Amino acid sequence: MAKESISHIFRINIRDQFENADPSKHFIYTSGLLQDIQTKFSAVEQSPYEAVAASVPNTDDETLQCSTFRSWTLGLLFVTLISVVNQFFFFRSNPLSIGPVIAQVLSLPVGKLMAKVLPSKYIRIWKWRFSLNPGPFNMKEHTLITVMANTAAGGQYAMNVIAVQRLFYHDKMTHVIATFFLISSQVIGFGLAGMMRRFLVWPGSMLWPDVLVSCAFFRTLHESSSEDKLNNISKWKMSRKRFFIIIATCSFAYYWLPGYIFPLLSAFSFLCMVKPKSTGFSQITGTYGFGIGTVQLDWNSITAFLGSPLVIPGWYHVNVFIGFVIMAWIIIPMAYYLDVWNAKRYPLGSSDLYTPEGYLYDINTVLYANHTLNETAYKERGSIRMGIIFAITYGASFAALPAAIIHVLLYYGKDIWKQLTTSITEAMNEVHAKLMTKYLEVPEWWYTILFVINLFLACMVCHFGNLMPWYWMFLCVIISFVLLLPVGIIQATSNQQIGLNIITEFIAGVVMAGNPIPNITFKTYGYITQYQALLYLNDLKLGHYMKIPPRPMFFAQVISTIISCVISYIVSDYVMVSVKNICAEGNTVWGCPNIRVFFSASVLWGVLGPTRMFIKNDISYYNLLWFFPLGAVLPVVAWLIAKKFPDQSWLYMIHTPIIWATLSNFIPAPAANYCTWFFVGILFNFVIRRYAFDWWERYNYILSSALDCGVAFSGLVIFLALQNQGIYFPTWWGSGGDYGDGCPLSNANYSGIFPDYPPS
Repeated sequence: MAKESISHIFRINIRDQFENADPSKHFIYTSGLLQDIQTKFSAVEQSPYEAVAASVPNTDDETLQCSTFRSWTLGLLFVTLISVVNQFFFFRSNPLSIGPVIAQVLSLPVGKLMAKVLPSKYIRIWKWRFSLNPGPFNMKEHTLITVMANTAAGGQYAMNVIAVQRLFYHDKMTHVIATFFLISSQVIGFGLAGMMRRFLVWPGSMLWPDVLVSCAFFRTLHESSSEDKLNNISKWKMSRKRFFIIIATCSFAYYWLPGYIFPLLSAFSFLCMVKPKSTGFSQITGTYGFGIGTVQLDWNSITAFLGSPLVIPGWYHVNVFIGFVIMAWIIIPMAYYLDVWNAKRYPLGSSDLYTPEGYLYDINTVLYANHTLNETAYKERGSIRMGIIFAITYGASFAALPAAIIHVLLYYGKDIWKQLTTSITEAMNEVHAKLMTKYLEVPEWWYTILFVINLFLACMVCHFGNLMPWYWMFLCVIISFVLLLPVGIIQATSNQQIGLNIITEFIAGVVMAGNPIPNITFKTYGYITQYQALLYLNDLKLGHYMKIPPRPMFFAQVISTIISCVISYIVSDYVMVSVKNICAEGNTVWGCPNIRVFFSASVLWGVLGPTRMFIKNDISYYNLLWFFPLGAVLPVVAWLIAKKFPDQSWLYMIHTPIIWATLSNFIPAPAANYCTWFFVGILFNFVIRRYAFDWWERYNYILSSALDCGVAFSGLVIFLALQNQGIYFPTWWGSGGDYGDGCPLSNANYSGIFPDYPPS
């Protein structure tokens, strides 16, 4: 029977049972409750994806306004606050970052307070007429505020270029060039995102797992007790709001242990503690070795590199862990103990660079005062060496992108073509997409104009700011555009983003060898264009699920991004002018760790370049380039095997891009992170989902959100109240020693030596 017919019968039965009955003989007296029941029976269409159905309501209240005086006031207030705080502390030795979850929580009571105290009178400004208080603070306003805060929370990647050029290369950009550099790098990706909506936002199969956590959070905060009971058909009767409050409170209290009092809980190896003075045993069991037997009891550490294991589908966990076992426990140990590339001279999991003799490589000894390469000194010092995990991480990064392209073409090619040749009306065929058809879409030409304007701005910035030849901007855009769809599909289905930072550094190092500023400029535009496009698509999907009209979303994203860029530059300029010896070696307060890493990358990829690293190096790192074709071939092999055995459905779950992308995170993610992350993911997404599905459906995403919220607020309080004041917990056994894991020799080389700089 058609869904329309079923819905019609349900509506008739409800009317017959309640509307024509004697109210004195029944328990339902209010039309509001009757309407809720009618809605529940009539809305028979639901998302076919369990995770979406559990987190996102399949109804929409068109009367709720989102673009209100309250939402814009609070949204821009949090944009300003987050931009100022994050940018100020960006230069600190211990950076502080306020995430959108802080704004998500704090904006609710403030919004409700504004709804109580503001007058409801209308204000007219030019052509616009709006009410200061259009009614109760609602979920759509709350969502729009969070979207605006999210644009500021991500920061501005281009700020690294401005700081490196000014503080390390002593060449200051003008205020105008720097401001437009930030704006163009942040906004240009929005235009590309608009072109990809029909592929990455509208289809129901593009889940965006991370967005589901936010949806569940909003639903919990705004759902009344009566609505929660009405929607609850499981045996678990605790309201989601109460569950959230309990878990968030416990998370806040518990994080004081790993975050301040007992850091060893972040990662410790109970096996390593048996023989902590054995180098070989420490490398096998330690956090920064192979991680066998290492446990993490800190939610922040578990989610730091791989994201929340609660929101990622089970097939993803299996792919990650299989790839991890093959690489971390088979291939890398074989390469290390066979001494491939003299691996025993260097620590296993270090991201430092070394001399051929095993000393730390002081890059300044092979540079002139103007930071160009001293060829003579470089030949005397010798070629750069890397630890075995660091080297293979580069190989995995090289393989991930071709794997993503080939995988998406093979597994999603027909769907992409169908979406490309389908009208918008036909494309919006999923329940949430159908609900969104009531709102005006953003015209394609809006995105096109936004893209063209910012591409023009970027070219002007590159030319007049002497950052790089302006025509290379077109290559940056082409790279981002070509890879946006395959990378976007992978992120939308698995929550794993494949970054373009390594490949853009590599390309820039080839086409503009010996030039550090053009290298990091190319990397910034090439990488951040796609990153911002994915961020915008992520928020578009949030708006899609929460039924936010697309046009207010468009303006909220663009305006808040521009304002955040301007404020961030003003703050950073003030800090760089006001603080003496900022980012200098030995500055323990304003040490700028992120900027120094960015500077090192500019030297490694810009001054030395990939040719010296992988081809002209006197060791066979050129073999890592074989990962490019290997990444392209493996998806074809997996696809052909799945076609050969169509009855084995699990073969279609083999996802080589995810395996490569995960392996590329070995640096900085330690091996120990994968074991605990996998255990938690399997526990919730296989065991609990299978044997306690009602609980999983009702509380799983709320649990993830509550843990995140508790850690975020606890970390903020610890930093502002204690660490920022120089108040640290006394050093003791639970501090974990110099490396925080109680297993220091896992950071040594094969001989148990901790490499240092060579004697002068």
